[in-house]
Amino acid sequence: MPTRVHEFVWPDRVVIGTIGVPGARTFYLQVRAGKALVSIALEKQQSTLLAEKIDEILDQLITVDGNPFSIPTGTPLELVDNEPLEAVQEQFRTGTMSLGWDPTTAQIVIEAHPLAEEDLDPDADDNAFLEDTDDDSEMLRVSMPVGTARAFAMRTREVVGAGRPTCPLCGYPVDADGHSCTIPES
Repeated sequence: MPTRVHEFVWPDRVVIGTIGVPGARTFYLQVRAGKALVSIALEKQQSTLLAEKIDEILDQLITVDGNPFSIPTGTPLELVDNEPLEAVQEQFRTGTMSLGWDPTTAQIVIEAHPLAEEDLDPDADDNAFLEDTDDDSEMLRVSMPVGTARAFAMRTREVVGAGRPTCPLCGYPVDADGHSCTIPES
């Protein structure tokens, strides 16, 4: 089967956002260029790691001797996007992701592939949607300039941080209806 590639080069918008309340949020990577809009679901941990790794790549590029790229050390204020997600129609749930640097365009490149059937628990009821279909496989490829990448990483950290507070004793999230934990013995 051919792979259907949703490719965005110099997108108008690329953000992480959520739908739902803390503790029951679904995270989305949403990309728009013109009228083309793609939203893919991903895990909170994937969002966190994506922001961390984008900043790591950009920070490493700053330290390269003779670096011909103008990499911002902070987030350009004019690129900050605090708007909510646009109409979300989930294209797929993300499994494998890759992140890289394209020196020919001076852009961060994100690739996301759907969660593979073998990645899911075969006994879980949630797998019912994986009926045998002849649909082509899909992937999302987004190339974004360095300033946009810094703004993306900043927003992602803010979105992730807006979830449930963390218990100072055990480190697990505190639910709205309470929390009980056991303090680890020393």
